Amino acid sequence: MRHAIVVNIGDQLEVITNGRYKSVMHRVLTRPDGNRMSIASFYNPGADAVIFPAPTLVADEEERAESGGRQTYPKFVFEDYMNLYVRHKFEAKEPRFEAMKSAIATA
Repeated sequence: MRHAIVVNIGDQLEVITNGRYKSVMHRVLTRPDGNRMSIASFYNPGADAVIFPAPTLVADEEERAESGGRQTYPKFVFEDYMNLYVRHKFEAKEPRFEAMKSAIATA
């Protein structure tokens, strides 16, 4: 997209919105006829922050879904997620979320 600003949403916002907003892998397509400018800016919570879907969004989904909505993502501590992320960094994001669910289940 020429002359565009693109904002990639991170995994934490995907969890907080219970999947309403999806995080994406950062990908770049360079143009052979010009330059490209990227500014990376990260905003993370404290290491001890507990991340989980916002209860009002889960409740809204329960009201909308015929079969009943549900909390799609587990509750986790941000530092635990980052430790897991380092090990699964170059994989698709879905296995990271599944690995976090497994880590929580065995803790």
